[in-house]
Amino acid sequence: MVRLRIFTEPQQGATYDDLRRVALEAEEAGFDAFFRSDHYLRMGGGDPGPGPTDAWITLAGLARDTERIRLGTLVSSATFRLPGPLAVAVAQVDSMSGGRVELGLGAGWFEAEHRSYGIDFPPTGERLERLTEQLSVIRGIWVASPDDPFDFDGRYYSVSSNNGLPKPLQKPHPPLIVGGAGPKRTPALAATFADEYNLPFASLELFTERQTDVERACEAIGRDPNTLTRSVALVACCGRTEAEFVRRAVAIGREPDELRANGAAGAPDEVVSKLDAYRRAGAKVAYLQILDLADLEHVRLLAEEVIPALD
Repeated sequence: MVRLRIFTEPQQGATYDDLRRVALEAEEAGFDAFFRSDHYLRMGGGDPGPGPTDAWITLAGLARDTERIRLGTLVSSATFRLPGPLAVAVAQVDSMSGGRVELGLGAGWFEAEHRSYGIDFPPTGERLERLTEQLSVIRGIWVASPDDPFDFDGRYYSVSSNNGLPKPLQKPHPPLIVGGAGPKRTPALAATFADEYNLPFASLELFTERQTDVERACEAIGRDPNTLTRSVALVACCGRTEAEFVRRAVAIGREPDELRANGAAGAPDEVVSKLDAYRRAGAKVAYLQILDLADLEHVRLLAEEVIPALD
């Protein structure tokens, strides 16, 4: 079984209402979750309208506008927010949703958006150190209480007597997702802090290789590797006919052959075959990146033809 989730990139051009329509369609169609990226600047040029939306404001709205589907980021950037206020925001949205939120957190990588919005962009090593401290702080705050407050004295962040309020609804805390393709630091962070380890847009060969890396990282700290969920994110582009598939590929500016090679693409049976290969390599969750948010029929097609085949 592979749990299928819809993953969107609203910085490419989407309003809250656009995202709400996709989330509601995904919920009705039977997808496990609706996730969005956390970016403030369109990538690859083109018309930037209508401009960015904030990830956690969006998810707060969807927490009230949806009923069942899980909600989260893939991934929020540690450079965007202080860890204490982020812990509060995610805990509040978790409560607003009835306990359906997950936090994907990464080091940040898109320098241009940092410059555009006045956000500091330290060197890679410092960003990873900040991410490590943020994961420590966020998890520490979530499990703290007025009777057992949280203290942390880091190089970049320090916390004193935090009472862990407001509490997230999920216990012990909302799931944490750590992702990336690096062979050492990312698997180690996932093993130490995460409930899920995500490989974004990884080939099957790289995905398989990283499973060994993250299992070794778990074993190095005495963690059972089976307690860490493994997931993959792939661009989805499916059509009942070849013409429909090609039309959808053209609409998102991708070559059909390239999508077949690197994404979950083609006819429904091709998409199922690709995802099943990742399942056999260890993936329990797959994020299907939907790039044309106006094409709700695409979401329905994936639900009707792909979900049952992987259930």
